[in-house]
Amino acid sequence: MLSFKKIILVGMIAIGVMSLSTQAEEAFFYSFQIPDINGVTINFSDFKGRPVLVVNVASKCGFTKQYAGLQALHKTYKDKGLVIVGVPSNDFRQELDSNKEIQEFCSLTYGVEFIMTTSLHVKKSPRHPLYDYLAETKKVSWNFNKYLISADGKDVTHFGSIVKPDSKELVLAIETSLTKSDN
Repeated sequence: MLSFKKIILVGMIAIGVMSLSTQAEEAFFYSFQIPDINGVTINFSDFKGRPVLVVNVASKCGFTKQYAGLQALHKTYKDKGLVIVGVPSNDFRQELDSNKEIQEFCSLTYGVEFIMTTSLHVKKSPRHPLYDYLAETKKVSWNFNKYLISADGKDVTHFGSIVKPDSKELVLAIETSLTKSDN
């Protein structure tokens, strides 16, 4: 089955509008809107020109301690332009029951200050459209999968659960993305 992006791209190629494909692809990531953990709409268009790290998170998982590393990344790179978006999900039955409980846990246990969305489906149906888009790179296999979206919104790099937020691999990718966003 062809994805929406692929159908649009094939149609554009067929009518000879190749130059618009980059704009359509870029605009697609920035078209998402998701309620934050308090119900206020997050407009991804506000992130244009900044790299974004999207992470599906859970409060009762063996990888939950990665919240500390994500918060450290946030503190280190937020003023340089990095946006971190934590996406709670109970798709693996390891998340707390309410957004309020999730928020309290993250704040009290890890001092989380980065953006947190409302709890969403990232793997199970109906999966949120953001994760339909991200799954074109690599489907979520477990909690704490990380997707780094480039500052221009065109490139998505996936890092699995076992890749810690302070890993050389992820930090290098973030720093490289921040350098490109300066240009």
